[in-house]
Amino acid sequence: MKREEVKSTITLEKKVKPKVPIKNITNKEKIIAYIELYYPIAQKEMKYFGIPASITLAQGILESGMGYGRLATDANNHFGIKCHRDWNGKRIYHDDDEEGECFRVYKDPENSFRDHSLFLRDRSRYAFLFDIKTNHYKAWAKGLKKAGYATDPNYSKKLIDLIERYDLFRFDKRRFLKNKKTPLAEYYKVKKGDTLYSISKKYGITVKDLIKENKLKNNTIY
Repeated sequence: MKREEVKSTITLEKKVKPKVPIKNITNKEKIIAYIELYYPIAQKEMKYFGIPASITLAQGILESGMGYGRLATDANNHFGIKCHRDWNGKRIYHDDDEEGECFRVYKDPENSFRDHSLFLRDRSRYAFLFDIKTNHYKAWAKGLKKAGYATDPNYSKKLIDLIERYDLFRFDKRRFLKNKKTPLAEYYKVKKGDTLYSISKKYGITVKDLIKENKLKNNTIY
């Protein structure tokens, strides 16, 4: 961060909090709201794991019912991930392929996005997907269907349709990276009288994270 009076910027990692669904809005409005809320997380997951942000967003929209499904609202589970044997966290029971199936409960939606990334990375049947470039969303969509991610025969087509209808592939571009290292989640122009503490309170991020994101040596900003 350059030492310039007033003109400095602070990188902020957005903290996503679950929102209460609003009734009486169109599906298009629900999808647009979902994209706006979760695209920074999808991009961050792409940076760390190599899963296209467009694929993550499209899957989230489908699996969560645009954020309005019971698993999303009651369990912060946006990808319909079931308990499986390796899950030791909280559980919720919901009818899916069978009655009363066990699904994972997350503290917040961001944890669900991270578990989705780990779910794909740690299972051998999805390993071949990570050889596909992040800008090849069609290959990823077809690969997920081939690997058996969903039983719906039209699953890959639905993903591709969502990605193209809402231009989700724009989030697969790495222009959100600053110098190809620092996530460009959001910027704040430092004003006279600002402190790291005041900025952290305003945006719900810890002072420690602000220092880490901006590679500061101490709490002094200019």
